[in-house]
Amino acid sequence: MRFTLHAVHADDYPVLHTALQPSLRSWLRHAHFVRTGLTAGAAEEALPGLVAFASVPRTGPEVEGWLAARLGGEGSGAWWALRAFGPFHHRPTGGAWAFGPKPVYVAAGQTPGVYDAAACDAAMPGLVRRYLAAFGPATAADIAQFAIVQRSRVRSALAALGDEVEVLDGPGGATLFDLRGAPRPDEGVSAPPRLMAMWDSALLAYEGRRRLLPEAYRRHIIRTNGDVLPTLLVDGAVAGVWRVADDGAEVRSFVPLTPATWEALAGEAHSLGAFLGGRQPIPYRRYDHWWATLPQDGERKVLPF
Repeated sequence: MRFTLHAVHADDYPVLHTALQPSLRSWLRHAHFVRTGLTAGAAEEALPGLVAFASVPRTGPEVEGWLAARLGGEGSGAWWALRAFGPFHHRPTGGAWAFGPKPVYVAAGQTPGVYDAAACDAAMPGLVRRYLAAFGPATAADIAQFAIVQRSRVRSALAALGDEVEVLDGPGGATLFDLRGAPRPDEGVSAPPRLMAMWDSALLAYEGRRRLLPEAYRRHIIRTNGDVLPTLLVDGAVAGVWRVADDGAEVRSFVPLTPATWEALAGEAHSLGAFLGGRQPIPYRRYDHWWATLPQDGERKVLPF
């Protein structure tokens, strides 16, 4: 989705993967794939055998070797595209939720068939339903931006959902959509402080990212290579960054925070420590090089786990 990795429930994967096929298959037209000399048809013909080969976890070199034996020297270039639109998962390489620098792949349990545009469109309402459950209310443009699909497909899916979707008036006359009966707090309800994950989709889920990310901080949070740093939200907007230190969450705010906000963030850190304990105690450590490039003003505290 959006040509990058997402963690989704296994039950949702088939619907999302099918809905996104028109976008994901564009990798077969990418210059990187075209340079291999392979046709899209040859790559697609290899896909069922590759899915069978990846019924057990395989490393990238193992997959490339399998493809090279069948497609010639172009196999590695084919894998670059096939792993994008084929039904493959990234497999944890350590403990639960632990993914090392050398990815391992496994087939998602789907049997690839002939491309069916009608089936892709039929799956779109499921994608829109799951998006709205997470990020609604939102505009059709927000949904299209998040999934990288055509707005016309989003509008058709919204129409297909019918009474499942409620239409709301948004700021500046924008038309917003949400699931009917979805919880929506009143305007006066304060958003609690939060420690957000690296690449957190909440920051990237809308066409206008200023909704949560002030423009003044954008270049600090969304880095030149696409990394999106772990952030802290205060009153629903990014107000700083954090990382895991040896003894807790090291939090650096871009603005002064109230004692009550720091107390709430301390509770967040404690919950985070409990979550990480048996999984990956120090996530994102290899991205610490970004820390030295951040503004040096504001406040810094280590909140114990």
